[in-house]
Amino acid sequence: MTANLKIQWFPGHMTKARRMMEEQIKLVDVVVEMLDARIPLSSTNPMLAGILGEKPRVIAFNKVDLADKEKTEVWIHKFKNRSLPVCEVDCATGRGIKQLVMMVQATAKPVIDKWLKKGLKRRSIRVMIVGVPNVGKSTLINRLAGRNKTVTADRPGVTRGQQWIMIAKGLELLDTPGVLWPKFEDSETGFCLAVTGAIREDVFDKTQAAGILLERLMAKYPEELKSKYDIDFESGDISDDVMRKIAISRGCLKIGGLIDTDKAARMLLKDFRTGKVGRFTLEEP
Repeated sequence: MTANLKIQWFPGHMTKARRMMEEQIKLVDVVVEMLDARIPLSSTNPMLAGILGEKPRVIAFNKVDLADKEKTEVWIHKFKNRSLPVCEVDCATGRGIKQLVMMVQATAKPVIDKWLKKGLKRRSIRVMIVGVPNVGKSTLINRLAGRNKTVTADRPGVTRGQQWIMIAKGLELLDTPGVLWPKFEDSETGFCLAVTGAIREDVFDKTQAAGILLERLMAKYPEELKSKYDIDFESGDISDDVMRKIAISRGCLKIGGLIDTDKAARMLLKDFRTGKVGRFTLEEP
């Protein structure tokens, strides 16, 4: 199924956030770009290249606990081949956070050496954390700070302003709102961002998105689907029929016993986003 979702979401606060990022980038020593391990390409914001310029950058692969482990390893290898420092993190549990801090410090060392050669007083390393909405930036900052310093929520568009946060390891962090770009290059990008939770659900067809997602999972992870929902299907079955089987298996029924496929679709999206179905990667390395 072609991912032909029609999505266009670029709220006014995102335009403001982009301008703020462009203004603040000169104050930053290192940029941490957070990517969703399930969609490394779609969660890479093409606007950032122009904004960041030659600024040292570290890639943080977040939500690795929700992604296919083998595919994540291949993706990380590909990013490393581009001479980009890459760290695998799970902000929900804190795994990889210490390694990320060490990587940021190592990346900032040339900057610090320049200060010292010029006779400048050493100061905290200033870091900007960027990424698409709902990728886990605020959760990462809370982990780094060791206490809740920012508002977090499992929905896009929560962090609206910018704030500097000092932590004990000589790092000064600047949080930025998640920024999407004005026009998606293709519908596939919009689909990936929609089903992973980077885009508000009221701007796309949830049932259509869930149907496309189900078809992808049927092709790549059929056994996980069968086991999770206690259903059976063949490789040639269409996603609509399988969605009805899921609805029956999970009791997604309307009054009179009619099948509620919309409810089943919403359930599938939620299960995918929370990892209840399994560890899936939508984009092939």
